[in-house]
Amino acid sequence: MENTFKFILQTRKAFIQLIDSLTLEQLNEIPAGFNNNIIWNFGHIVVVAPALCYLRSGVSADISMVKYLKSYVKGSKPSYTVTQEEVDDLKQLAITTIQQIEKDYKAEVFKEITPFATDTYKETMSTIEEIIQLSAGHDNLHYGYAIAQNRIINNK
Repeated sequence: MENTFKFILQTRKAFIQLIDSLTLEQLNEIPAGFNNNIIWNFGHIVVVAPALCYLRSGVSADISMVKYLKSYVKGSKPSYTVTQEEVDDLKQLAITTIQQIEKDYKAEVFKEITPFATDTYKETMSTIEEIIQLSAGHDNLHYGYAIAQNRIINNK
């Protein structure tokens, strides 16, 4: 799992580099053909990993532990202009949430989880390893969306 955590962090750092190369206006722009924007895709990966690892797994019922959950949860879409303060907070959370999940993984916080089926893939997640591996793929999917959105925004 050490490599999986490493790959998640690498993707998130690359995503942060993309965000840092754009203006706040570009981050908030919803390109033609999309119903979300670059900052929504980033915020989405930031909230989904802890939501899956802690909430959906039954390890915690405290939804307040996942900051910005309502703004970026599956099925949501941008409903306000994200501020620079929120962008900066999301960038910090992108790294610290994965570091906390890794720390808790090593401490066996997730030793017993409640299996659940994912909404998107309808696959049952029975172990924390499956959830973390799913999170890695999920991050890359949304990073890819953001790259595509960036191309549209910058080819105007």
